[in-house]
Amino acid sequence: MKYFIAANWKLNKTIGETREFLRSFIPAVQNVTDVDIVVAPPFTSLSAAAEEIKDTNVQLSAQDLFWEEKGAYTGEISPLMLLDAGCKHVIIGHSERRQYFSEEDVIVNRKIKAAKKAGLGVIFCVGESLAEREAGKTFDVIKREVESGLAEVDSDNLVVAYEPIWAIGTGKTASNEQAQEVHAFIRKILGNLYGDKAQGIRILYGGSVTPDNVDGLMACKDVNGALVGGASLKPDSFAKIVSFNKEN
Repeated sequence: MKYFIAANWKLNKTIGETREFLRSFIPAVQNVTDVDIVVAPPFTSLSAAAEEIKDTNVQLSAQDLFWEEKGAYTGEISPLMLLDAGCKHVIIGHSERRQYFSEEDVIVNRKIKAAKKAGLGVIFCVGESLAEREAGKTFDVIKREVESGLAEVDSDNLVVAYEPIWAIGTGKTASNEQAQEVHAFIRKILGNLYGDKAQGIRILYGGSVTPDNVDGLMACKDVNGALVGGASLKPDSFAKIVSFNKEN
């Protein structure tokens, strides 16, 4: 299975900074053939990024979308607009969307359906808070989020990202054992939903991934890539992650 490593820049980088990053990053990873490399800049930089990555091995993702194709929805971006800007993927269900913008499972599900209807690949995020982990509710939360988010959704062009909320931007990372345990659990849920097709769904780890810990995480049986935040903001750092040691 080909690895999938995506950069989520969140609320960072102007158009000029996006171009500068990609002009440094692309030459550093141009010979990487065994990883699907994806960058997700803010909406304002999508078109510029699409120009910079044309005819390269880097793909474009958006960080979010709205579930309608058009209409009176001030400030929103539709799946068709993302396709028009050059996107192949979109991140849906990120914990920051759930936390700061009150996106519940039913909203996440609507967005996933809209993205897939338009032909966009989906990077679907799930993960528990520190309080939920300490209360022993990790598996309950993951099961609910996966099953609700993927209700009536097929498995094509789907990537699932496990991002423990307590590890996002905190410098804390799930141990390799913790990551593998949850990834295996997600794989089991996907198996219940999709049967044998679940084996072809890539499950990413996200949460303070760095060049120093990526080798161990990627060596886990059910970890098929990474969704990278802070460490993806510098081209040399993200290039090191994309070019991780696959001999472990």
